[in-house]
Amino acid sequence: MKVLIDTNVLIDFYGKRPQFYDAAEKIMELCMEKKIEGGIAAHSVTNAFYILRKDMPLDLRRSTLKDLCAITTVIGIDSEKLVAALDNEAFSDVEDCLQSECAKRFSASYIITRNIKDFEHSDVPAILPDDFLKNVLGS
Repeated sequence: MKVLIDTNVLIDFYGKRPQFYDAAEKIMELCMEKKIEGGIAAHSVTNAFYILRKDMPLDLRRSTLKDLCAITTVIGIDSEKLVAALDNEAFSDVEDCLQSECAKRFSASYIITRNIKDFEHSDVPAILPDDFLKNVLGS
């Protein structure tokens, strides 16, 4: 099964956010074990690099995010996706729409995110990390 992992779940994992870490860790483990095929939008890497600057030194951020690219499929951002996101007035946030466009191009079954309300207009359904683990995977 293919899933797109939203930036907030990546930050939960790499930032070890106590309230959200366990589910994010399990999802990343499933990607590492190839039990699910995790995809990430290319801009999630740059966003995570910036956001994690408070939690990790530069060299660790670089190596950590390189490792992330090795265990997930990175979905590129091109002019077609950008224009589609800019044209889609159903989304108020272009970044969320880009995540949705990447999920669609990746043929993801779900977008795993903590902000499911931001994806109510997505062609790919959004699901909370805990709900994905319990309701989809049964774990």
